[in-house]
Amino acid sequence: MDRLFSVAEARSLMPRILAEARELIAARADLAEITYDRDTGGVSPLGGLPEIKGIEAGMQEILSRWAGLGLEVKGIAPVLLDFPAVLDGASVRLCWIEGEPELGWYHRSELGFPGRRPLPRT
Repeated sequence: MDRLFSVAEARSLMPRILAEARELIAARADLAEITYDRDTGGVSPLGGLPEIKGIEAGMQEILSRWAGLGLEVKGIAPVLLDFPAVLDGASVRLCWIEGEPELGWYHRSELGFPGRRPLPRT
């Protein structure tokens, strides 16, 4: 069975998630810049193929860590993460998207992002 998070448990992971998300976002930007520079001018001040491979490996490491915790990675541009949970007997996903300072939203599992609602204050 997949891991289920309590709201408190998911929120306790957020400092780590936010730090790793900052790393992922920076890597994503570097990768985009290197790729663009190489496609348009042949070289990038940020590096070449070895740096691309290193950035990709670092990004994959973060994504693998999140998956290992039981999170569902729904996107990386923007970063969108779901924490499987149960609220009031219903299957839900506690939902965080890049730019939010904390975990404050959820949606029913079958509805996805368009069904987001604020988490009840506890």
